[in-house]
Amino acid sequence: MFRLLRTIILVMFAFVAGMLFERSNAREACEAIGSLWIMDVCVGMERE
Repeated sequence: MFRLLRTIILVMFAFVAGMLFERSNAREACEAIGSLWIMDVCVGMERE
């Protein structure tokens, strides 16, 4: 039983770490194109 709980907890931590890693990458990509990162949304100027 403990192995099952341990596995679930480790998977949960891995998922959260992956989400934080991807959010960081999205923010860096947003800033690299000259846009603003406001409240977890990339806001940039419209291009024609």
